[in-house]
Amino acid sequence: MLASRPAAAGEDQPGSDERPQKADVLVVSEGEHEGQVIEPQDLKPGGPPVRAWPKDPKTSVIRNGSRLNEVLVVRLDPAELDDETRSRAADGIVAYSAICSHAGCPVTGWLKGAAGDNDVLKCFCHNSEFDPRQGAQVVFGPATRRLAVLPLATAGGSLTVAATFVGKVGQQAG
Repeated sequence: MLASRPAAAGEDQPGSDERPQKADVLVVSEGEHEGQVIEPQDLKPGGPPVRAWPKDPKTSVIRNGSRLNEVLVVRLDPAELDDETRSRAADGIVAYSAICSHAGCPVTGWLKGAAGDNDVLKCFCHNSEFDPRQGAQVVFGPATRRLAVLPLATAGGSLTVAATFVGKVGQQAG
């Protein structure tokens, strides 16, 4: 009998390029905790965001076969969220696409916005800024569309995907 072996580095597992699915858990995508399931208490209130991949809890396949699946997960004060954002959050924890809606660059910044006192998600390629408290709407820069949101829930102490992405992931059409 042949034992199944884990995929080698750089080898995509079946399902790794599928978009996030309802009930997927979120795992850290980089650094010393890479691959660990994110629990709400792991997230520092007020940020910074944690980069994450969805993971199929049944097959243990991490959906990292497409960069469009990476999300930014940040814990905010639920009272600061607008109603629509709060409805897609899990106790103030929100998740947004890590791919800028302007030119498809990675969103890597978390800093005071150009137009306010709150921290915003920032894409340094062209300086677009997104307010995570207002559904990641554009607050500065050339982007014309908000970041796609990944609705969250909690189950068994872990963050889970509550529904598929809301909004288009990635850059605007040319």
